[in-house]
Amino acid sequence: MRWLRRLLGGRRVQLDPGRQQALLHDVQTRYGPHARIRFTDQVQALTATLDSDDGLVVAAQIVGRVADEAHVDLQAQAQEIHRRTGRRLLVHRRNYRPLWREAGPALRWPLFALPSGFHPYAQVAAAVTVVGSRAPRLDRVTDPNPLLTRVFEVLDLTTAGWEYGRVRVDTDAAALADGLISSAGQVLVAMDDPPRLPPAVRELMRRNNTVAVHDPAGPRAVGGINLGARMREEFLI
Repeated sequence: MRWLRRLLGGRRVQLDPGRQQALLHDVQTRYGPHARIRFTDQVQALTATLDSDDGLVVAAQIVGRVADEAHVDLQAQAQEIHRRTGRRLLVHRRNYRPLWREAGPALRWPLFALPSGFHPYAQVAAAVTVVGSRAPRLDRVTDPNPLLTRVFEVLDLTTAGWEYGRVRVDTDAAALADGLISSAGQVLVAMDDPPRLPPAVRELMRRNNTVAVHDPAGPRAVGGINLGARMREEFLI
C-alpha cells in the first residue's frame, strides 16, 4: 500500500500528536451551534486552522468519529424500536438508504446530536473541505481507503436525511452535501486504485432531480442542488 510505504519510507511526514490534540480540542470547543458566528464563517475559519498535515490528520479523525457516532446512534434507535414494537431494522453502514426508506418517520437524524458535539454544518463541513483540498497528501499521513469509506457514509446519511429524515435543505445543508461530494471526488482522483462506489451513491447518480435549497433564516427558496448531476460530475472519472 502506497500510504504505508510513504509512512515507513524516506518521504515520511513529521507529525506532532500533541499539536493534533490541541487542534482537536480547539475545533471541538470553540465552534458549533453555540458559536455566535454563521456556519459559513465557522467553516472558513476552521479550514484555515486545519490547513497543515497535522490539521489533515485531525480532519480525518473528525470525519471518522462522526461516522462512527452516527452508526452507534442508529443502532441504538433500531434496538429501541425493536424493544417497543418488535420490529427488526437492519443497520448497514455501507448503505443506510434501505433503513431510512423503511423506518424514516420513526428515526431521528443522528448528525444534529452527536456525543462529540461536532456539528455537520461547522466542524464536519470544514473537515471534509480539508480532506478534499489536501487529498494528494492523505497517503503520507493515513490510509485513505477507510477515510473515503467514512466520507461516503456521511454523504449517505446526509442525503437520506433530506429524503426520509425531515432534514431541512438550506444553504448550510447544501454546502455540506456539495463539500462531501467534492471531497470524495478529490480523494478518488488521488488514489492509485480507487474502490467501487457504494450502493447509495450509485443509486443517487441515476437520478436527475433538483432539490430546492432554502434560506437558513426563512422559508424562501434561494436555489437548488442536483445531487445526481454533481455526483456524476465528480465520480465518473
